[in-house]
This record gives sequence, structure tokens and C-alpha cells, in this order.
Amino acid sequence: MTDPTTSPEDHWKVNDEDSDYRHETSYKDSYKDRRRQAHTQAEQKRRDAIKKGYDDLQSIVPTCQQQSEFAVGAQKISKATILQKTIDYIHFLHKEKKKQEEEVSLLRKEVMALKIMKTNYEHIVKAHQTNPQQGQDQVSDQVKFNIFQNIMDCLFQSFSSSVSVNSFQELSACVFSWIEEHCKPQTLREFVVGVLRQLNGQLY
Repeated sequence: MTDPTTSPEDHWKVNDEDSDYRHETSYKDSYKDRRRQAHTQAEQKRRDAIKKGYDDLQSIVPTCQQQSEFAVGAQKISKATILQKTIDYIHFLHKEKKKQEEEVSLLRKEVMALKIMKTNYEHIVKAHQTNPQQGQDQVSDQVKFNIFQNIMDCLFQSFSSSVSVNSFQELSACVFSWIEEHCKPQTLREFVVGVLRQLNGQLY
């Protein structure tokens, strides 16, 4: 019901102001709704990405797969467990990588040693083919074994007289003392010279 004291112009002016207010309020509500909806979509997208990341980890890490297989019913692995098992698996892979690198390094050294041996063998074969008479006066395997045996006998005599075998601790301590005392280059040289002189007298 209109106020009789209000003119038609004032009445239309009031209606226009109400309409503008309602339009402005409706626009603000619509803008808030759009922002709220955009935020909800972004948050859902972030959660989906995180969930996919955990699912990928669970499918990649073997220990997560094993635990998932033994899970009872609808029980799922917790995110903390997935992260911990992923960290453990990464540490395991680092150790395996280091182990493989060491094995590769060792194999490379062995290959290099085999190449050197192959080269030396080829040189020996070539030298023998060039001079077949060379090597007829070489020492026999029996003589080489006798030299080795006599050297070992001399070392064993000093080892037996110097090393105690009453306990493992005494054995360990005495072995190092024996090495320092009887395995010096000069001492070994004297052993070898003595053995060679003895065998030389027997052979000639």
C-alpha cells in the first residue's frame, strides 16, 4: 500500500533503489558462490592429486604391495605407513646401487687384469714361436715345489715357535708379532737365499 503523501515520482524512485540493491546483493552472492565453487573444485583437485600420489607409491613399492595383500577386509594402509615404507625402499635402492657399483668396479679390475694376462701370454707364445729352443733349461715344477716347500718349512718353524694357540686372542696377537718379526723383507730374503743354496748343492 502506497503512502498518499508520496508522489508517483518518489514512489518510482524508491522502487528503483530497491531494485538496484537487490541486483547488487544478488551479484555479490553470485560472486561468492562462484569463488566458493572454484575453491571447492581446487581443493578437490588437490586431494585427488595427493590420493593418486599415494596410490602410485603403494603400487610401486613392493613392501606396500605385500602389506596390502595381507590386509584384512577393507583395511587400508595408512599414509604414514606408505611414506615410511617408501623411504625404506629408497634407502634399500641406494644400498643396492652402491653394491652394484662396487661389483662393476671389481669386474672392471678383473677384466683389466685378464687383458694384461692375455697380452703377456701372447708375448710368451710369440717369443716361443720365434725361438723354440728357449725354455728347455727352465726349472721343473718339482724343483719349484721343493723351493716353495722349504721356504714354507722355514716359516712354519718360526711360526710354531713364536705363535701361541692357547686361545684365539693369543693367536691373533702372536700372529701380528710373528709377521712383524719374521716376515720382514730382509728375513724372507735370507730364507730364500738359504733354500736356493741348499737346492743348488743338491742339484749340482
